[in-house]
Amino acid sequence: MSAVPETPAAPSRPTVTEREARQVAEAAREQDWRKPSFAKELFLGRFRPDLIHPHPLPADEDVRRGEEFLAKLRDFCETRVDGALIEREARIPDEVINGLKELGALGMKIDTKYGGLGLTQVYYNKALALVGSASPAIGALLSAHQSIGVPQPLKIFGTREQKETFLPRCARTDVSAFLLTEPDVGSDPARLATTAVPEGDSYVLDGVKLWTTNGVVADLLVVMARVPRSEGHRGGITAFVVEADSEGVTVENRNAFMGLRGLENGVTRFHRVRVPASHRIGEEGQGLKIALTTLNTGRLSLPAMCVGAGKWCLKIAREWSAEREQWGKPVALHEAVGSKIAFIAATTFALEAVVDLSSQMADEDRNDIRIEAALAKLYGSEMAWLMADELVQIRGGRGFETADSLRARGERAVPAEQMLRDLRINRIFEGSTEIMHLLIAREAVDAHLSVAGDLIDPEKSLGDKARAGASAGAFYARWLPKLVAGPGQLPGSYGEFRHGIDLSPHLRYVERTSRKLARSTFYAMSRWQGRMETKQGFLGRIVDIGAELFAMSAACVRAELLRSRGDHGREAYQLADAFCHQARLRVEELFGRLWSNTDDLDRKVVKNVLGGSYTWLEDGVIDPSDDGPWIADAAPGPSTRENARRPIR
Repeated sequence: MSAVPETPAAPSRPTVTEREARQVAEAAREQDWRKPSFAKELFLGRFRPDLIHPHPLPADEDVRRGEEFLAKLRDFCETRVDGALIEREARIPDEVINGLKELGALGMKIDTKYGGLGLTQVYYNKALALVGSASPAIGALLSAHQSIGVPQPLKIFGTREQKETFLPRCARTDVSAFLLTEPDVGSDPARLATTAVPEGDSYVLDGVKLWTTNGVVADLLVVMARVPRSEGHRGGITAFVVEADSEGVTVENRNAFMGLRGLENGVTRFHRVRVPASHRIGEEGQGLKIALTTLNTGRLSLPAMCVGAGKWCLKIAREWSAEREQWGKPVALHEAVGSKIAFIAATTFALEAVVDLSSQMADEDRNDIRIEAALAKLYGSEMAWLMADELVQIRGGRGFETADSLRARGERAVPAEQMLRDLRINRIFEGSTEIMHLLIAREAVDAHLSVAGDLIDPEKSLGDKARAGASAGAFYARWLPKLVAGPGQLPGSYGEFRHGIDLSPHLRYVERTSRKLARSTFYAMSRWQGRMETKQGFLGRIVDIGAELFAMSAACVRAELLRSRGDHGREAYQLADAFCHQARLRVEELFGRLWSNTDDLDRKVVKNVLGGSYTWLEDGVIDPSDDGPWIADAAPGPSTRENARRPIR
């Protein structure tokens, strides 16, 4: 490859205010709601079971193709995947990845005309749950490749030429990765420092990307970089497809983590990397919009693997708790342990209901599922972690012991502690729990901001505020009266969910609580107005209540689907009933904490912590950390390190 001519030094990291950062994020989110959304309506106090019941179902041909692939994938996982080996060696063997390529697993979501399998979202998620149970590292590799890597953004935003060029490669031979995060940039992309400077019919990339899942072994990269504004270039954060073996691309480190030890995640440096303009995805400035749109359905892959984790936790808890005896009976029959098993069983059922319902709605494309997918990610990652933690507790000392150690002393090698470590990252991956709370809260209050946003914006003129006030008055005059009463107060409502076990009271509870949730949100906006965005504790609880209500709805609808098909219907009703009772207790606790909490006191303590008032409390310990920088230097320039890239061949 010919040498890349010298380009001016990349500009320093952009300095942005809090307001500017919010404006960047706001510009990237999808503004319009062209299709109905069950979850959005739920947050507005409108329970719409007609949007999810009867439960949507996949087409017969989709089922046939999906089941055929799942059978092949199961055989592959059982005969050719050694999860314990991947854990010990912290690497997925090349022959396993090549076997997945031969199976077509790289192209599960890619259209058949490009050489992919063309599976639906439902069966793609089932496949990830299956392979992730054999090795979470493999599940992460396949998910990063297809959910957020090259295939998905090209499917939505790519040109015909880009699809014809890259999708056949992604379907069969090439692993892809998604590169957004930088050493000093996480969920605040307005400060993105990697640049793509236009030069002729190309762009020249400079910068450093951190936590590039698949980046160590990838052949193709989706890279987010800032294009400077100039004549003929609108600029802004832009997405590019980059060949990983391009001159100037260096994988400087393969990162290691507490879990997912086989994850091929690294630090990637770009130094004067020339990328053809034809490899730009979408227009300049559309990069964040592309990323967020990709994640609308891409986020479903993570909770799908959490479903697989829940199923495994249930299996181990059942088998172990029936075998282990204490005080003359199996530990499962002791209430302290039994309650944990009931939690795992009911939550696994509900989480699978949430993922399958959201996935089928994504396949049908009748509903806008951006909130549903985000709720599934948030709820799945939190609940799976709790289930794994409870499994470790049920197993006692054996839960804390490694599988290799158990095997060495003659017991079944159950990797419960590994499961706990592997699941922990899900509360951070693809949007941390805290960021998901804010993202979902923003969508949940979208209707309010649409009519009253100018009213609470301190920078708007009096004229703008007057117009906003008139608009808001008209909206709330129609909306608020509807929050007073509804079907949830009528004893006969949702009677179609009454079959031996009666689920209709739970759906009436969801309807009533949805209205209560909307009233609470309205009251908070009236009370705090423009300061609402700073009340992150309150917003997080609002979102968590919505997540529980969504899960309750999905569990009831799934139970009725299984009953109508004669597929473990009574047992499904039992699990849905148990889950809803458990969820209602959590919802009531969250409502109590909306207005009775320690948020204000916590803020005072935090200020004192940062101000050094409590440093005396840190006395008496030794800090084993070294004295290196908190954030690594990411200044642009040539790499001084050996390339750790390891392409699979």
